[in-house]
Amino acid sequence: MHSLISPFADQLNLAAQTAPQVTSTPWYITTVAFLGMLVILVFFHELGHFVTAILLGIQVEEFGIGYPPRAKVLFEHKGVKYTLNWLPLGGFVRFKGEDDSVYGVGSLAAAKPWRKIPVMAAGPLMNLVLAFVTFALIFSLSGIPQLKQAIMQDIFAGTPAAKAGLRSGDLLIKINGKPLSQIESFKRVAEQNNGKSIPVVIIREKTELTLQITPSVWATPDGKQHSVGFGFGYLPDYELVPASPPVALVASLAHTSELLLRMIKGITDLVGGLFQLNPPPQGGVAGPIGIARATGEVLQTSGMVGFWNWMAILSLNLFLLNLLPIPALDGSHILFALVEWARGGKKVPPEKEAIVHAIGFATLMGLMILVSVSDLLNALNGTSVLKGG
Repeated sequence: MHSLISPFADQLNLAAQTAPQVTSTPWYITTVAFLGMLVILVFFHELGHFVTAILLGIQVEEFGIGYPPRAKVLFEHKGVKYTLNWLPLGGFVRFKGEDDSVYGVGSLAAAKPWRKIPVMAAGPLMNLVLAFVTFALIFSLSGIPQLKQAIMQDIFAGTPAAKAGLRSGDLLIKINGKPLSQIESFKRVAEQNNGKSIPVVIIREKTELTLQITPSVWATPDGKQHSVGFGFGYLPDYELVPASPPVALVASLAHTSELLLRMIKGITDLVGGLFQLNPPPQGGVAGPIGIARATGEVLQTSGMVGFWNWMAILSLNLFLLNLLPIPALDGSHILFALVEWARGGKKVPPEKEAIVHAIGFATLMGLMILVSVSDLLNALNGTSVLKGG
């Protein structure tokens, strides 16, 4: 099972922002691109379930491309039907006994937890591998994005940036004596130099200037406090640096890890926002309509490089969300298997587990409808998915 709801619709890969600008993307190209991307993401997800099940001796009856109704049986091999289905929304694996009231020998439900858990985890893990490989290919073919300069956007009053004399439109090229390509993050620089005056080199109206800035406590106009920082918003400007395949692999590993950490933080912020423990994360939640519109925006602004980056980000999204213990998702099946393992092999009654998953599925579908309504209203209002307005 995979989720079509994403709390990360506002996140674009850095490399996507360096791609050439292109003309407006027609709706039919956006639709084809979105459906094609969805098929790729779900195909690899289900392929992970399928291959692991076969390796562990769990019987599979069908590997389907698309969702039923069935259009055609492509071929049959060793008792497994490989089918093409009419709804182009991904794919599925049907294990032996899933349609029966009594699970058959060799079925997933009858398998021991140590066999069942790898099968359920393999789908999300395949999405993780897909994202990693996609980033590595992009970096190898197009280059690794490095921050060249930061275009100042919002200089909040009373902040260290405002006191230093920074203005909207300034080009920040160095901070504390280092070019931005050598800076891990502005936040890290601020934390390392809290309360210390450090130089920043900017270009203003084609003139290079050096200003002094002292990172410290600051607040946004809405009153949100930051323990340490500079107090500016910026638009990043990247350049692509050619990379060999080994360097691209290392960069992909680092980039994938960074995005996963940001996504985990996004989930915790989203949950915290629901309980009013923190402000809700920027970008909110996007459903199929929002993700489809975001795909069109990526194609329009960043071309095919942006498209493949966007697909890799959504693949990471599927990896993370499907491992959460949400009923009807892979993480929930893994949780039930762990409970069975902890009980010495005593299964949770199938009918009770089925009720939990059915309730979870209905809840997800309800949430998807609500999010889709919001996505549709945003589309009618012309609100950008990725830029928020």
